[in-house]
Amino acid sequence: MISGVKDIRGRMASIRDTRKITGAMYLIASAKLRKARQELEQTRPYFRALQQEIKRIFRTDEKIENRYFYPPAGEPKLEGTVGCLVVTADKGLAGAYNQNIIKEAHALNEKYDGKVEFYVVGEYGRQHCVRHGIPVIRSFLYTAQNPTMPRARDIATELLEAYDTGRLKKIFIVYTDLASGLEAQVRVTRLLPFHRADFLAHGEEKQHAPFEFSPSLGEVLDNIIPSYLAGFIYSALVDSFCCEQNARMTAMDAANRNAQKLLDELQLRFNHVRQGAITQEITEISAGAQAQSRTEDRL
Repeated sequence: MISGVKDIRGRMASIRDTRKITGAMYLIASAKLRKARQELEQTRPYFRALQQEIKRIFRTDEKIENRYFYPPAGEPKLEGTVGCLVVTADKGLAGAYNQNIIKEAHALNEKYDGKVEFYVVGEYGRQHCVRHGIPVIRSFLYTAQNPTMPRARDIATELLEAYDTGRLKKIFIVYTDLASGLEAQVRVTRLLPFHRADFLAHGEEKQHAPFEFSPSLGEVLDNIIPSYLAGFIYSALVDSFCCEQNARMTAMDAANRNAQKLLDELQLRFNHVRQGAITQEITEISAGAQAQSRTEDRL
């Protein structure tokens, strides 16, 4: 009985120690989530302004041709290698966050018959590719835990170079977005080439007087697109980081609840075992006293 009590006490102490760790991880993830959201909200207005400028260009000339857009006639079937930027976390302990991203990346690879070159953000994605023998063109280290605009520009520059040289015909990004503020959703978005419909003016938009662009519309677009692409990648990195922290908070909260449930069950068992031990001790003392009393009576 005594050993049983000690074992239960040891398990309860171990669970309490684990709960302290998961509780601390929950608080850290919560703080990181708030900070990342604030940084994203501070930078989004600039890139929304860039998008408006691209729309303004198409209001001036809807048939303008540029290598970053599909031709006005429609979307041709582009044959060739496809690039895919996969944004994962640097570590696990975040529920199904990483697995959902990997699943979508594999689906994209199957869609294009394996003609996909992978660029990976996050140690988890890199390790997955190493274990499964998936070639990685470039692994961007230390980006998932610290998304910054300079790093987003570095990624955009490398992707644009592969696209401009013709090595990649299309470029996609697989990341996670907090669609409703609480529910995370994996998104597969094409970075290049763009659809004109994404930038064409809608009927309800306010009409403006024509603008003049110098030196030309094409050169202005060539200068805007890299900044817009870097902004989109930065937004995706921060969105993914927010989703990772949100998933980790959910996982740690579930771990805390499970720990409390285990503690309640162990406490109940501990009480039963301890009560049994006390009852046994009382019984042994009582039996000893009765035996002693009978011996004295005989004497």
